Amino acid sequence: MNTPLTRLDNRAARAIFMDRHALGEQPSGSAKGVALLDLIQRLGFVQLDSINTVARAHDMILFSRRPAYRSANLKRLYERDNALFEHWTHDAAVIPMEFYQHWHLRFQRDADMLKARWKNWRRDGFEQQFDTVLQHIRDHGAVSSSDVGKDEKKGSGGWWDWHPSKTALEYLWRSGALTVVGRDGFQKRYDLTERVIETHLCPGSTPCDAEGTVDWLCNAALDRLGFATSGELAAFWDTVSAAEAKDWCAAALESGDIEEIEVTCADGRLRKTYARPDLTTEVPQPPGRIRVLSPFDPMLRDRNRAERLFGFHYRIEVFVPEAKRTYGYYVFPLLEGDRMIGRIDMKAHRDRDLLHVKALWPERRVRWSDARTRRLNAELDRVRRLAGVEHVTFAKDWLKEPV
Repeated sequence: MNTPLTRLDNRAARAIFMDRHALGEQPSGSAKGVALLDLIQRLGFVQLDSINTVARAHDMILFSRRPAYRSANLKRLYERDNALFEHWTHDAAVIPMEFYQHWHLRFQRDADMLKARWKNWRRDGFEQQFDTVLQHIRDHGAVSSSDVGKDEKKGSGGWWDWHPSKTALEYLWRSGALTVVGRDGFQKRYDLTERVIETHLCPGSTPCDAEGTVDWLCNAALDRLGFATSGELAAFWDTVSAAEAKDWCAAALESGDIEEIEVTCADGRLRKTYARPDLTTEVPQPPGRIRVLSPFDPMLRDRNRAERLFGFHYRIEVFVPEAKRTYGYYVFPLLEGDRMIGRIDMKAHRDRDLLHVKALWPERRVRWSDARTRRLNAELDRVRRLAGVEHVTFAKDWLKEPV
């Protein structure tokens, strides 16, 4: 007779997931130096994004957990203290330097994948620029894409069609020969990895241990998710293949390092997943204050998982033509306690020194009370400080009916 699986009810699952994403406690505490690095290590990485309607994604992610945070704190940790490096997970991200040795496998895989893919995207000639670009950096120090390939033509496909030397820079970064040492505005600056990373950590300093790396990545992903399917483990860092994650789960299950459990989704359905045998439900219930989250917040990055756990369907509409958008160009999710209660369309107008709220859509079954408006106003007052503006204004009829 099979032993019944451990079952997590939906509220316990949400609390565990939020706790692993540093959203289960009061948003307070230091947000610079070692304390900020500890937070990023806890999250695993912080996604970077250039859109700045209120503040950039990485700033919003860190601010929502530590309201004392300001963007200069991350810049200092990254560019001065060399405590973070920038590379790719599912997208560009800053990652604790402590994890750098586990990125050698990613360098190898990106080298093979990008060389094949980019040849099909009309970027022919970038491989011929490798030696020229590397020599230029040896001679002149860190460069941005505007410092190389000045006489080269871009393609006709918009910002995706970089000139060959820009493509070479990106390829050499993604494959490990170069390291991004910071950004001017949002433009990356690249330097030789051997000048930035300690010699014993540089790619090629030791043979790449693929098996050990997969083991570390799967363990680290599970620690940050609390519970996960093999597919969710693979997607977390986006380096491990689906087959490798499935094999890792089978071996970890056999050894007793993980067990299969059932998680109750927001709609009442049960989903089989994996967790540590000692997974505890004794985690703090999230505070009741309203928080504005980045569309790229790690709690929402896996849109399907967020919908299963919170019943919150969210898709960013940046690339959707305006006439076809359901909500808006860049709409921020709203978290209250352990519930997603709505989404807000707002923008910082720094030339007018104000944060303007265009619209807010509560979720269905969320009654927008006066108390919620007061909690929202308190959060918007915090957000406008991050955005560097003095006032908050609201459009007429800003409170919408649920869609």
